[in-house]
Amino acid sequence: MIAGGKTALYRDLAEQLDALLSGETDATANAANAAAAIYHSLPRLNWAGFYFLRDDMLVLGPFQGRPACVRIKPGAGVCGTAARERRSVLVPDVEQFPGHIACDSASRSELVVPLLRGGEIFGVLDLDSPDLARFNAEDQMGCEALAAIVVRHLTRSVLS
Repeated sequence: MIAGGKTALYRDLAEQLDALLSGETDATANAANAAAAIYHSLPRLNWAGFYFLRDDMLVLGPFQGRPACVRIKPGAGVCGTAARERRSVLVPDVEQFPGHIACDSASRSELVVPLLRGGEIFGVLDLDSPDLARFNAEDQMGCEALAAIVVRHLTRSVLS
């Protein structure tokens, strides 16, 4: 962990992510770089990536980690719950989450942040860890800030 703890880590990552995505208009390229930056910057992750809403299903987007479930129904699992409820969902122990979808049996905790444009859901940022209770409120706030940066750049790329 860098000096200043999680707050400094997320602040620095937000600045790096904003710079990394600036100037690129391709949504896939930006989502891929965002997933890689998050995965390699945050400690103790085994998966980081995106699902995007396509024809009423969350469909796998760019990610880092082991192969994942390709389609998730809104309302199903942690990702589907975050999408349906349009709110972040922090799960300290995935085995205690009703309906958890186990794409990687090594995952023990999860944090999912919705990607919202004008109040409408268009995807989620999904982070998994092999550690129980890896994520806390500080991680949630930090990842919500990262998601806002991604949304801003993906919105630009979609509108370009």
